[in-house]
Amino acid sequence: MENNIHFLDFERAIQDVVERTEEVRQLAKDGRTDLPEKNLEEEIERLEIKEKRVTRMIYRDLSPMQKVQVARHPNRPQPKSYIDAIITDFTPLAGDRRFADDKTILAGIGKFNGKSVAVIGTRKGTTTATRVKFNFGMPKPEGYRKAMRIMDMAEKFNMPLITFVDTPGAFPGIEAEARGQAEAIAASIEKLLSLSVPVITFITGEGGSGGALAIAVANQVYMLEHSIYSVISPEGCASILWKEATKETIPLAANALNLTAQNLLKLEVIDGVIKEPVGAAHKDVNLITKKVSKQIKEALADLAKEKDLKQHRYNKFISMTR
Repeated sequence: MENNIHFLDFERAIQDVVERTEEVRQLAKDGRTDLPEKNLEEEIERLEIKEKRVTRMIYRDLSPMQKVQVARHPNRPQPKSYIDAIITDFTPLAGDRRFADDKTILAGIGKFNGKSVAVIGTRKGTTTATRVKFNFGMPKPEGYRKAMRIMDMAEKFNMPLITFVDTPGAFPGIEAEARGQAEAIAASIEKLLSLSVPVITFITGEGGSGGALAIAVANQVYMLEHSIYSVISPEGCASILWKEATKETIPLAANALNLTAQNLLKLEVIDGVIKEPVGAAHKDVNLITKKVSKQIKEALADLAKEKDLKQHRYNKFISMTR
């Protein structure tokens, strides 16, 4: 079986079928079976159909905690995957012109369907080295200030702003606090509220607290089907409410937080849910990026009808406080 396949704990039934399929393939390859080749092909086809059926059944009714696991899946496509697939001629810009370049925030300009757009995304990394490099997806103040540079460019050159969010939250370290983490997040939120250009946000994995909101105050906010968006992580919530984060309390916190895309759509916190391939986004990255691209096109067409995008955005978020 391929080394890069990662199964979550609730996917054991899927794992069993996949492993059996690989065993049959290996037997056929090594010639260590008395079964005719046709029978082997039929068995492999039967197992592949079974895998799809079992996957569909499991993913049809995931619990909030299981969705948390899917949102954090190591193979889940990250914002850069969407930027690479959807945005052409993308040119990343570096630095906040104050302190440093936070590589956790990927920001720059490019083209969508031939038209210039500004783009901001978070990065988590896929290997140990890149996860450390991107601070496990947790931006520092200089990251948000770099994002604000791109927001200013979007406003100055009348470019739509598209943001892709996948972060557990802003970095809570002492050095980040010393450099004004809270102020940077607040300033970024304020900046987004002041823009007169269209702003569209996609929560592709985790949307954690103010660290996510700092680049997600948009005219239209969309979540992938198995992504999550919350004021705090289930682990953090459990440690506050029950004084400890355990395998019993963490799922309870996930249930209480209403962090799934489906719950947030009902609460009118987001504008839409993008359906993922069976087995989640990492099963078919090409398909999910096409769906996101289609949604960007529709959102831009919809927002072109708005006379005052700044007021539209303000009304959208102020209504959540009532």
